[in-house]
Amino acid sequence: MLGAERMRGTAPLLVLTALMVLTSGLSGCINALDSTVDPRASLQAYPLQIQEGEMVTFDARDSSPVEGLITNYKWDFGDGSLAETVVGFTSHAYPEFGVYTVRLTVVNDQGGEDDSTATISVNGAPQVNLSIPEVIRAGDSVFLDASNSIDPEGGELDFAWDLNLNTDSDGDTNNRNDIDANGATVLAPTDKSGNISCSLTITDMQGATITESFTLEITTRRFEVTWMSQEIEYSWEEYLEQGGEWQDNITPGDGGRILSFEALLELDPDLVAPQDNFTLILAITEDGYRKSANTEGGNLTNNESTSAMIEGKNINPLGNNGTMEADSRAQLLEILLSQSGARKGQGNWTLTVIAQQAEPDAVIEGFPDPDPGNDWELTIRIIVLVPKVVEIAY
Repeated sequence: MLGAERMRGTAPLLVLTALMVLTSGLSGCINALDSTVDPRASLQAYPLQIQEGEMVTFDARDSSPVEGLITNYKWDFGDGSLAETVVGFTSHAYPEFGVYTVRLTVVNDQGGEDDSTATISVNGAPQVNLSIPEVIRAGDSVFLDASNSIDPEGGELDFAWDLNLNTDSDGDTNNRNDIDANGATVLAPTDKSGNISCSLTITDMQGATITESFTLEITTRRFEVTWMSQEIEYSWEEYLEQGGEWQDNITPGDGGRILSFEALLELDPDLVAPQDNFTLILAITEDGYRKSANTEGGNLTNNESTSAMIEGKNINPLGNNGTMEADSRAQLLEILLSQSGARKGQGNWTLTVIAQQAEPDAVIEGFPDPDPGNDWELTIRIIVLVPKVVEIAY
């Protein structure tokens, strides 16, 4: 009886011991099934600093599977783009500025994973903000303002202006690399109407560059033209011995359009016969014009003087009043005064007086000269149309 009772007390202990041994064994098996070996991820990126739109190369070929093989490379480029490759080498472009954290996940055939990261800095290109006047007229100095341009990173900017892409201002045979001005603002001169192609290049402190081309559309100026009639008078008083000659030049057509003229040569009245005889000559070389007149008339009894006259009428047509356009007032005046069929008399006028007969002189010194006709006066009156040009706004 006692032996049976002892055995009944020992049975629970044997069962408990067996359960503990079984549990320990199962635990070892489970741990053996769950044990994995993680790979070791290695990531190199170059370059680490780029400009917008440039490419970065990523190299994970130094990663180790530790055990087995690397089966997969998972890439998170930090800008929302993901990729998977079976080789540890790839590249990616960043179109927008910013700082991006790239994460590489390496997976081996044991099911293990490991991560590595790299930081990429993308420098933003300058943002151009260019102000150009809406209306530009020939002769204006155009105010170009790029002072509101910005660097996304807040740095300073350099400005280079090429104010005419069709002109080689630095003489290197390349029209498109000139730097005509620096600074955020510039005054660009103009001299005539038409379109001028220009460019602005902005560079930040990290070397990012952006170039913007633009066109200056230059219009003519508008003027009101009114033709005004003016009389111009020239006069000379001289003395000539017989056979003597006098000459002078005038340019009455400068700044106007000749309509008519009248040149009158008058000799002082003679006291005794014969009357003096002088010749007046007018020549306008540019027109091929030459005309002469001899003095005549003059009554000794009535103490009248002899004279010679040369005249011209309706030399040029009248001017038309109205509104006209040109690049400048000076250009318009040149156009008005050089119109075909209205340019006569605008060149050099040569006036010549020749004393053909101017005798006798006083025989006794101190006595009155019986022939004061050696003294003469020349007067020329010219009617000129002068254009009055006044600029008007539009």
